[in-house]
Amino acid sequence: MGIETQRSTELLIRNADVAVTMDGSRREIRHCDIHCRDGVIAAIGPGLDVPGADVVDARGCVVTPGLVNTHHHLFQTLTRAVPGGQDALLFGWLQTLYPIWSRMRPDAFFVSAQLGLAELALSGCTMSSDHLYLFPNGARLDDSIEAARTIGLRFHATRGSMSIGESDGGLPPDSLVENEEAILEDSVRVIDAFHDASEGAMVRVGLAPCSPFSVSRDLMRQSALLARDKKVMLHTHLAENDEDVSYSLERFKCLPGQYAEDLGWVGNDVWHAHCVKLNEREIGMFARTSTGVAHCPCSNCRLGSGIAPVRAMRDAGVNVGLGVDGSASNDSSHMLSEARQALLLQRVQNGADAMSAREVLEIATLGGAQVLGRSECGVLEPGKRADLAIWDMSGIEAAGNWDPVAALVLCGPFPARDVFIDGRPVVRDRRLVSADMTEIAARARTIAAGLRE
Repeated sequence: MGIETQRSTELLIRNADVAVTMDGSRREIRHCDIHCRDGVIAAIGPGLDVPGADVVDARGCVVTPGLVNTHHHLFQTLTRAVPGGQDALLFGWLQTLYPIWSRMRPDAFFVSAQLGLAELALSGCTMSSDHLYLFPNGARLDDSIEAARTIGLRFHATRGSMSIGESDGGLPPDSLVENEEAILEDSVRVIDAFHDASEGAMVRVGLAPCSPFSVSRDLMRQSALLARDKKVMLHTHLAENDEDVSYSLERFKCLPGQYAEDLGWVGNDVWHAHCVKLNEREIGMFARTSTGVAHCPCSNCRLGSGIAPVRAMRDAGVNVGLGVDGSASNDSSHMLSEARQALLLQRVQNGADAMSAREVLEIATLGGAQVLGRSECGVLEPGKRADLAIWDMSGIEAAGNWDPVAALVLCGPFPARDVFIDGRPVVRDRRLVSADMTEIAARARTIAAGLRE
C-alpha cells in the first residue's frame, strides 16, 4: 500500500471518513475518495474508481488541505528553551539570543531549517514561509531553500534584513546588521536565482526587513519598490507588543499601522506578523487594502505579548493565517497545536462562541494560502494542488469523539499520518519519506551543543 517517493501519475485516497474541502461552500464529504493526477486534484467524492492508481486507504481518517505556516524563523530551531530568554519579553528575549545567533555558521542554518521543516511536515504542514533576517559567518538564504528541498515542503523564503544596530538606536548588536546597499543587492540575487512565480511553484521568494526597530525608513521604502518591481511579496513584524508600539510612537511619532501605511507597506502583496496591538482604525485599513496577517498565538503567549484581535480582524474582512513563529519563542512547530491555541485565546478574550474549531481550521489552511497569495492551494477541489494531510482518528487521543473534524482541534494534538504535496508523499505512517528524522535530530543536537559551549 506504500507509494513511491517520486510523483505518482495517479493517486487515489480511498474511504476517508470525511474530507474537509474548504471549498466555497465549506463542504465536508463523508465516506470520500480523492483522486490526484500529476500533482493536481482530479476528482473528489464517494466511490471513485481509478485503475492503476496508487491507493492509500484512509478508513478511520479525516482528510484536510495541508496546513499552511505563514511565519517562521527556521534558524531559531537550534536555540529552543535558552536560559535567560525563557521568561523575557520580546526585546529582552532578542537581546539574550542575538549573541548566540551571531555564532551560527551556514551548516547550522541548514540543519536548523531542516529540523523545523521536518517538525512542520509531521504536524500536517504542506507549505511554510520563513523569515531569515540575519546572515553571520557566510550564511545565505540559499541554505534554508536547500533544506526545504530535502524535506519536500512548498516554501516561501523571505530575504530579511537588519540595518540599524545599537550604535544608531536600533535593537540588534552592530555585528549583526548589514549595509543597506548590500542587502538590496543580495535581495535581487536571491529573487533572480530562486523565485518561481508559476502556479504550483515549490519555491517563492519575498523581501522582509525585520522590523521597524531594526531597519531604516529608507530600507523599508526601497524594499517595497524592489519587491513591486520584481513582483514578489513583502513581509515584516508589526505591532507585536507594547514595547513595539512605544518604540514606534517615540521614534516615528505614529502607531505601527500608520508607519506601514505611510511607507507603502499595505496591499495584497504584503503580510505582517503578529499585529497584536492593531487598533480598530488600523484593522479597517488592513481590510480595505487586503493586507494579510500572520497570527502567532503560541509565541504571543510565550513572550507575554498579548492576544491579537483575530475576531475583530476576521469580522472586518482581514486575511488571517497562522504562524508558529521561531522555535526559540514557541518552542514548537506544530500547526494543529497553533490552531488550538488560536481558538482558545479568542474564546478567552471574546467568549466561548467567539471561534469554532472549523473556523480555526479554515484559518490554518485556506486562510494561510490566501495570505501567501496561493489561490491554487488550501482547498480540496478539482483543479487545486494535491496538497493534503491525512489524520488517523482511531487512536486513544480521539476515542469517544462525536465530531472528528472538531476533534482535530479540540483533542490531540495529533501527528499527521500521511502528508502529500503535489501528490507526492512527504510523510507516510508518521515518518518523513525523503529525509532521516534520526539523523537530522542527531546533527541538530551536536550543533546546538557547540553553540552552548
